[in-house]
Amino acid sequence: MTRTPTVKAFFDEDTFTVSYVVSDPQTRHAAIIDSVLDFDPASGRTSTRSADLLLEHVRSEGLTIDWVLETHVHADHLSAAPYLARETGGRIGIGSHVTHVQAVFGDLFDAEPEFARDGSQFGHLFEDGERFRIGTIEAEAIYTPGHTPACMVYHVGDAAFVGDTLFMPDFGTARCDFPGGDARALYSSIQRIFALPDETRLFMCHDYKAPGRDYFAWETTVAEQKARNIHVHTGITEDEFVAMRTARDAELAMPRLILPSVQINMRAGNFPPAADNGVRYLKLPLDAL
Repeated sequence: MTRTPTVKAFFDEDTFTVSYVVSDPQTRHAAIIDSVLDFDPASGRTSTRSADLLLEHVRSEGLTIDWVLETHVHADHLSAAPYLARETGGRIGIGSHVTHVQAVFGDLFDAEPEFARDGSQFGHLFEDGERFRIGTIEAEAIYTPGHTPACMVYHVGDAAFVGDTLFMPDFGTARCDFPGGDARALYSSIQRIFALPDETRLFMCHDYKAPGRDYFAWETTVAEQKARNIHVHTGITEDEFVAMRTARDAELAMPRLILPSVQINMRAGNFPPAADNGVRYLKLPLDAL
């Protein structure tokens, strides 16, 4: 039985997001992880251009999509999960702590009364340590809070999809200043990733080209992260990491698409209900963040 999934990456340079199709080469069953719905904030228009590239790959390879997975409620791009689930029959999954995100941002955006804060918009809520399969390949959901209170790593065979918890070693780690973020929790979560076998392939959700690097990159290993991550390599104490992360976060601007992204993604990628005129609207809270 193979432990090595086939991983196909799709990079969206507009949001610096990497989406993945991870498949079992024996059965051709697969999962889509961290998809992107294209969004133009100037016009409010959306499109499925990026998601359609994933679908082209799925169809050309004859893959059966079992899962459409989210590592967390993204603050930098809109998710195409509902579109991909409709097109493929895959089940949308996210960590069970998404309910905490829904509670905070449901209030911030004054969500409609019928907006459920119980995660029911998603097809499945993963618990920490929950095991599942992609074809014959065993997978595990690992709870990794810190960047958000609902982050999950999906460990699939010899690969792990880490969301925003880690970036490439020369870029470091995720910010922790969003509501519910916690630098100490992030440090502990990273130690859980570091406890995986050294040869485990790690796949990032984003890359921004670290200083001195003129190409995008999104794959590394546990061993490389432990040896070279500029924020949290082996030997960095929790207190040192928290001090660095807190100081760094205080200087960061909010992501360009945080307000539209969170409103959509807390709903599993679905749009808010239409107003009486038939148009769907997003809200822009003033002086709230």
